[in-house]
Amino acid sequence: MPTAIPEVARKAAFALTVSALLLTATACTGQSNSGATDDALKDTTINFWHAWSAPNEVKAVKSLVAGFEKAHPNIHVNVVGNMTDDKINQALRSGGDRAPDVISSFTTNNVGKFCSSGALVDLNPFFKKAGIDPAKTFPKTMNEYTQFDGNRCTVPLLGDAYGLYYNKTAFRKAGIANPPKTWSEFEADAKKLTIAQGDGYKQLGFMPDYHGWETTTEHYFAQFSPTYFGKDGKSNLAEDPAFEKGFALQKRLVDELGGFQRLEKFRATLGDEWGPKHPFHTGQVAMQLDGEWRLGMAQQAKPDFEIGVAPLPVPDDQVAQYGKGYITGTIAGIAATSHKQNAAWEFVKYITTDTDAVVGFANDIHNVPSTLAALKSPKLTYDPRFKTFLDIAADPHSATTPASINGGQYLVTIQQFGYDYESGKVTDLKAGLKKTAAQIDTDIAQAK
Repeated sequence: MPTAIPEVARKAAFALTVSALLLTATACTGQSNSGATDDALKDTTINFWHAWSAPNEVKAVKSLVAGFEKAHPNIHVNVVGNMTDDKINQALRSGGDRAPDVISSFTTNNVGKFCSSGALVDLNPFFKKAGIDPAKTFPKTMNEYTQFDGNRCTVPLLGDAYGLYYNKTAFRKAGIANPPKTWSEFEADAKKLTIAQGDGYKQLGFMPDYHGWETTTEHYFAQFSPTYFGKDGKSNLAEDPAFEKGFALQKRLVDELGGFQRLEKFRATLGDEWGPKHPFHTGQVAMQLDGEWRLGMAQQAKPDFEIGVAPLPVPDDQVAQYGKGYITGTIAGIAATSHKQNAAWEFVKYITTDTDAVVGFANDIHNVPSTLAALKSPKLTYDPRFKTFLDIAADPHSATTPASINGGQYLVTIQQFGYDYESGKVTDLKAGLKKTAAQIDTDIAQAK
């Protein structure tokens, strides 16, 4: 199955750049107060900027746009692809005839800044006028990560769901019948699957390090159902026990599987995340926390073992919620500087809520559909193992990281603490969480 490598690979790279750029957007871009006044029934052309660039992705976007133009022959869409988030943001701030009317972004972490800066219009009035209830249209988690403080300035446009890939052949050799459902089972399996070799490993059960290909703090913590911010807007990092449990689990895995130094030395010898020599593809790592795109990549690598897919484990006291996971995805929005917002809305509505359009796009680029109807559509085509990610996306217990006024900076701060804690630079977890929470609060206060 083809993959969406460019989309996923660029998300992390865009996050910090666009976050910094968006910090200046408030002063440069204002929410349109005049409302949408253009006539969407008249002949018009709108500009759609997106970041997809791989040949199969570009072809998929063209097909999506063609479907819209067939349904709305009076609205023509000028497509501008392979646009980074920094270029998109600069255009949102400047406006003009060549600027985008509609944008799509891979960086969900910056929804808070997009909304609070006024760079994108609030779509709530458009949904209300169209008689569409977002809460009944989109999966719960996707519905949440596309708004901030009551402002729905973005809408889901396909998604990514994270689960567990495992080497079924290695499982059988180790006498493990099923994928782990709880973290205690996962710990036991990871140790059983680890085969030491010299000062390294012939096979590592799992690479727990935060630099280990998608094993980020937010991906781990989603399984603990954390609350990142309190009702007062302050960081909940030191108050919600879910964070302490998440950090403790990861550190325990690091220690049990050989220690930080040994794991990092081994990691340095392994292939990169996007190439055929990824350690899960080669069998050097038996379990992998990853997104839906990994299945196609692993299949293309033609491994000499059977690939299994399952949800990530959950804490032992949350076993009833097994099946949930971390959700993120692409977002779409309408520029506040656009003079064609009604026509732009017709396009946004089509590509994000029309079931056949969403299903077709999901089939073409092999991402998770972003509406409840599309997730159940008989027209959806996928490897049977891919259904795990469809179920995770639809699971009401699945989680994401909430929007913040300064974008994803709080996640960068949490991740940095994770690096310090796993390496032993910080040894007092409770004190470290309090210090990190204080830093997050300071950063947010400065961004307001």
